[in-house]
Amino acid sequence: MIVSSEPVVCILTAATLMALSGVPGVLLNRPVWGQRIAAVLVVLAAFLGEFAVMALISGSPAAAYQIDWPLPFGPALLSVDHLSTLFLLPLFLVAGCVSIYSLAYWPAREKASAGRLTLFLGLFAAAMVMVVMARHGVLFLIAWEVMALSAYFLLTTEQQSSEVQRVGTVYLIATHTGTMALFVMFSLLRATTGSYTFPAAHALTQSWPYATVIIIAALIGFGGKAGLMPLHFWLPGAHANAPSHVSAMMSGLMLKMGVYGILRTLSFFDLLPVWLGWLVLVLGAWSAVNGIALAAGQRDLKHLLACSSIENVGIIFIGIGLALVGLQLHAPYLVVCGLSGAFIHIVNHGLFKSLLFLGSGVLIHGTGTREIDRMGGLGRRMPLTTPLFLIGSLAICGLPPLNGFVGELFLYVGAITNGIDDPLPLTALVAPVLALVGGLAVITFVKLYGIIFLGAPRSAGAAQSHEAPATMTGPMALLALGCLAAGLAPVLLLRLVTPAVGLYGGLTAPAIARVTGQVPLVPLTMTNLLLLVLVLVVGTAYLLRLRRLPRSQGATWGCGYLEPTARMQYTGTSFSEMVVSLLGGIVAPQRRRPTLAAPMPSADARFQYEVTETVLDRILTPVFHLAGLGFSYLRRVQHGQLHIYVLYIFATLFVLMIWTH
Repeated sequence: MIVSSEPVVCILTAATLMALSGVPGVLLNRPVWGQRIAAVLVVLAAFLGEFAVMALISGSPAAAYQIDWPLPFGPALLSVDHLSTLFLLPLFLVAGCVSIYSLAYWPAREKASAGRLTLFLGLFAAAMVMVVMARHGVLFLIAWEVMALSAYFLLTTEQQSSEVQRVGTVYLIATHTGTMALFVMFSLLRATTGSYTFPAAHALTQSWPYATVIIIAALIGFGGKAGLMPLHFWLPGAHANAPSHVSAMMSGLMLKMGVYGILRTLSFFDLLPVWLGWLVLVLGAWSAVNGIALAAGQRDLKHLLACSSIENVGIIFIGIGLALVGLQLHAPYLVVCGLSGAFIHIVNHGLFKSLLFLGSGVLIHGTGTREIDRMGGLGRRMPLTTPLFLIGSLAICGLPPLNGFVGELFLYVGAITNGIDDPLPLTALVAPVLALVGGLAVITFVKLYGIIFLGAPRSAGAAQSHEAPATMTGPMALLALGCLAAGLAPVLLLRLVTPAVGLYGGLTAPAIARVTGQVPLVPLTMTNLLLLVLVLVVGTAYLLRLRRLPRSQGATWGCGYLEPTARMQYTGTSFSEMVVSLLGGIVAPQRRRPTLAAPMPSADARFQYEVTETVLDRILTPVFHLAGLGFSYLRRVQHGQLHIYVLYIFATLFVLMIWTH
């Protein structure tokens, strides 16, 4: 075997190229060339990484490499298995697309912060590669912290904004709180196994010391990074205020690192507590319903996409929860369908959510605003972005013939089939939850797409909008093609995730095939192909008919108004008002109505509508304010008088002497 072609070596080389890609932009006096060199290096790394991933999927063996470092934690191991490839496949693709996209979205000739952003973007991608390759606790934490800090510096690129400073602080507190939980987890693993090296798959049981604490610490540390409720409070603000291509990587890739961490930790155990599967299932369902409910009421484009990421993470955890329950009930149908649905959705979400965030950057770039109600009529002005954004919207709603439907199909089949066979079909309740989430997603993205692209422009920025350059629409087209190809070829997605299902679920290939053979993937492929052909035929016939028929222009009926304006159109807020009202306990909207002191309102009367974040705004922020108030009284002991400080020391020693006595 040629060493340079060994898959793990190729992936390590790709990670090195990504990590160093931003260095030329910092060292060169010509930042434009530095940014271009970084894009070339990241694209080269993406090709190299995808080549290695495909080799591993095809059956090439993956070597393990040992790092004999001088740190007193034992040698560190690096390797890749089938679980790792699920996360590396979208990682390299999205990183390559983002590097090209940034050339036009954040050009070095116009943005002074381009060099810094390019440097940390490469470190961010490389750190995520190392996270899924690390097989040693300390090495994992180093890569994890590099990833977290890189994300912070990327998030706070526009640090002059007070809102960016606030969400950056919230993110930093949240991520390091999770890291503290991971320190606890890896320390207890070291106490249990005697080494920081990861245990082999299914090597531990719940009877081992600290097993429950290890699992809970993993759920807190990794669940917070994944955006699992109620640890999601940092996510909407961080993703909304980061540059759009950074948001694409944070939502499409970084959230999955939390999912990977939980999966990797749970794979250490042979037997898991009975309560764990139901807990993960409930948390996943809670996240899915609450996430899309929050998204439905948003007026900010990127806030909406960020909240929908919580929904999709919830769908992934529903699949993991089904599999864990299936392991406890010895129900292979639940295990295979749950894991297959979760793993497929991990790959698919990386594609369509990255596409949508890159599309949001094009819209912001063209209109100068993130507010949905100030857009409108962009379909004619952005002929390339419009169909690409439509593909992403249909995919995230789980509608055929696109890829978002494939993973959810496995979850539907697993829940319904087990519900029929089980005398207590509690898992069958997953099906109506997924149906509710899907319906809310359709409402949310019909609102998003319709208000943005249809109708007339609602602001001067929307009226003067323009299409983005090819360096921005090209990466979007590649991701959209991936969404379409994955939807038309679900069998290939199943082949991609089957080895990981067998590794994680402890099932043989024939046992998996017996279950997946009952999922109608071939009929789904044929239906998707027919649907695609039908859409193309009808669309082509419609365009030809428009060209043949004579055109005439006239005013739209204005419902009796003599001078209708664009502001009389439906807004996103009015479209989703009924849903938000029904889900008011989740969304918790705030309405500030004007006071009417006269029969007619004054000229400065305003109605304000705002969707609040319940956990952050109504729980955590008041708690921190109370804590700050309490600690303000403790500051009185810091008065600067040295003799009083000496008295404190003597009093402390006296108390300790009495305690020890």
